[in-house]
Amino acid sequence: MAKAEDLAERLADDVIAAVEELGDEALVNEINKILEAASSTMQEAYMTAIRVRRAEAKARIFLETRLGKARKAAAPISLPPK
Repeated sequence: MAKAEDLAERLADDVIAAVEELGDEALVNEINKILEAASSTMQEAYMTAIRVRRAEAKARIFLETRLGKARKAAAPISLPPK
């Protein structure tokens, strides 16, 4: 069912963008309930896509923070002129 996965991934992208725009986290669950009533296959693919995207975003923030700290610590220290 690659088509269902493709559709679910596109929907997840759109829902995450809408959540960011509206500031309404409940939207993810509202869409989930609609899909659950209509198609368990689509609902599972949608929730997987949501979880994967959110996990990647959290991991990316962690990585960027860690790299930023390491780069800051490695930066040469400027001493004031004498």
